[in-house]
Amino acid sequence: MTQQTGMRRRFIATAGAASGAALGFPAIVKAQTTSLRFQSTWPAKDIFHEYANDFAKKVNDMTGGELKIEVLPAGAVVPAFGLLDAVSKGTLDGGHGVVVYHYGKNNALALWGSGPAFGMDANMLLSWHKYGGGKELLNKLYTAVGANVYSYVYGPMPTQPLGWFKKPIAKASDVKGLKYRTVGISIDVFTKMGAAVNALPGGEIIPAMDRGLLDAAEFNNASSDRLLGFPDVAKVCMLQSFHQNAEQFEILFNKAKLDALPPKLKSIIDNAVEAASADMSWKAVDRYSKDYAEMQQKQGVKFYKTPDAILQQQLKFYDEVVKAKSSDPLFAEIIASQRAFAERVVRWDMDTNVNRRMAYTHYFGKKG
Repeated sequence: MTQQTGMRRRFIATAGAASGAALGFPAIVKAQTTSLRFQSTWPAKDIFHEYANDFAKKVNDMTGGELKIEVLPAGAVVPAFGLLDAVSKGTLDGGHGVVVYHYGKNNALALWGSGPAFGMDANMLLSWHKYGGGKELLNKLYTAVGANVYSYVYGPMPTQPLGWFKKPIAKASDVKGLKYRTVGISIDVFTKMGAAVNALPGGEIIPAMDRGLLDAAEFNNASSDRLLGFPDVAKVCMLQSFHQNAEQFEILFNKAKLDALPPKLKSIIDNAVEAASADMSWKAVDRYSKDYAEMQQKQGVKFYKTPDAILQQQLKFYDEVVKAKSSDPLFAEIIASQRAFAERVVRWDMDTNVNRRMAYTHYFGKKG
């Protein structure tokens, strides 16, 4: 192509764009795609990894391709418990996990999910985080540990089981001597109960139980527990516990990466988190209840309620652990904030909402 021909073509293209604009047609400019690499703290088969993908899809769809989040499973780049450091350093652009997994950085991080939360459920704890000062306190904590991250806490979890055992736990002394998996402040609580605690990531629990390195373990819910393979290594699950009565998920961004995004994309992320939080809670009701029924009907799993004596012991030991850790002023500040919020909202909840067991028994009879 001659230089003259090339100049003529550029002129025609420019003239065409100009005439289009003159006629009122906007110039079509294809937006550049920003790609972010995330990692979850969950195995690919876990429903929790599915939740991480659900969030990413919402963002990807809502931005129309301007932002693309890819989510890798636990271990793809770093181990599950290495997520905070990897996101903070920029090794990963973001991640999906739970705040309590960072317990080793500062014990107060476990207060977003580890313990009775003064009677709050997970949705109430989320309310405290968003409207009761929790978000600001979490930012203080991350600043204190030098984490260059922005945290979105979302996705309320139902009360987690006491765990999976070889035989039913009938009394507090049955816990003594057990090699048991849990995380966060629950490590301290179960240690006081006499268990030998090992804090393993989700993907390592079943192999450890299969090899006899664990006698018992808790993870989270009927779907995750089933998908991870708990019914293959134990047939007894003890329901209801205060060790993780109110927990949520966390979406982490490297702060510099998030700050570099245009306001429009940051606003979409803000709203995608809210949408993913609601959708996750609805999906959980459907999926967990199905897996709960199918484990009983198809896999021979027996579910038992944790005895009240053990629940009372959990509360007693949790209070002892909190008292000891409250020598840290920030830990004490978070506990005081949660307690004040819980005193108001739990009282309102108990006084306002009717007991559903009466209606269930009326329609379906007494089951379990």
